[in-house]
Amino acid sequence: MKAKLTVGRLIDRLRDVLALETLGADGLEREIVSPNISSPGLVLAGYVERFPAHRMQVFGETEITYLESKSDVERREILGTFFSFPIPAVFVTKGQQPPTEMLEMAATAGVPIVRSRLKTNEFYTRIKPWLEEEFAPTTTLHGSLSDVFGVGLLFIGRSGIGKSECVLDLVERGHRLVADDVVMVTRRGTEILLGRGHELQRHYMEIRGVGLVDVPSVFGIRAVRQQKRIEVVVELVDWDPELVIDRTGLDREGTTILDVTLPKITVPLNPGKNITVISEVIAMNHLLKYSGIDPAERFNERLMKTMRAASEVRRYLQEDYE
Repeated sequence: MKAKLTVGRLIDRLRDVLALETLGADGLEREIVSPNISSPGLVLAGYVERFPAHRMQVFGETEITYLESKSDVERREILGTFFSFPIPAVFVTKGQQPPTEMLEMAATAGVPIVRSRLKTNEFYTRIKPWLEEEFAPTTTLHGSLSDVFGVGLLFIGRSGIGKSECVLDLVERGHRLVADDVVMVTRRGTEILLGRGHELQRHYMEIRGVGLVDVPSVFGIRAVRQQKRIEVVVELVDWDPELVIDRTGLDREGTTILDVTLPKITVPLNPGKNITVISEVIAMNHLLKYSGIDPAERFNERLMKTMRAASEVRRYLQEDYE
């Protein structure tokens, strides 16, 4: 479980990236609970009905100029309303000096004021991706992730079934290892899952009977990559004659990871089966479907067309009385 994100932790990690400077040491322990960051907008004009007070707030040149255009009494009234909300932190961009009343009232409310030398647009451009990644849903899976023809194949199955050996064979054939045994999965947006290896275990593989294999040292740096989008889940299962397996590709399976549904292909293993070539075909088949070509659907349409034609011939012969 991730440690909670506080204003102080954010400043420590992004001080150089965002050119940050704290104006006072109060409120650095306040927790940041939202990946969104915004400007105060109409709240400075008195409209507070839809003010997202749980977000960090950014004061650019427009906001600071607006405050300075007001009288001391008006400015205090505006800032009093603003700091009455539980705001995590306030950022002032372009290296501007905030009004004295703003610093005083922020200190009273315990809200940290942080100044950045960046322009407002550049500040947003740099902090938003970091916040999205920090708050992205994550999970850990037992499996192996490989990049095969540019398609991220996640191999799952019981311990010892041969996931690592399959990926090792794929690497030997020129494909790339992303993670083995432990796959850290992060969701980006609503439908993208990114997989990577654990920091300590990254690009090492455990092969039973051999031990640990340093893949980039043995096969070269081109045999690995840091992360990859997961696109297809390949489940390796023991061969069972009673097991019902899709043989046409029409009855598609799916599995859900972090609320994202991915296609899943179940491959039963028996002695002599070339799972490596099958994995390559799975990846190429996925690329075909992505480009709009579905072999199973095409074959089914051809079969249905042939059956309809044969039916028309039979009906014609049945109705021919000459």
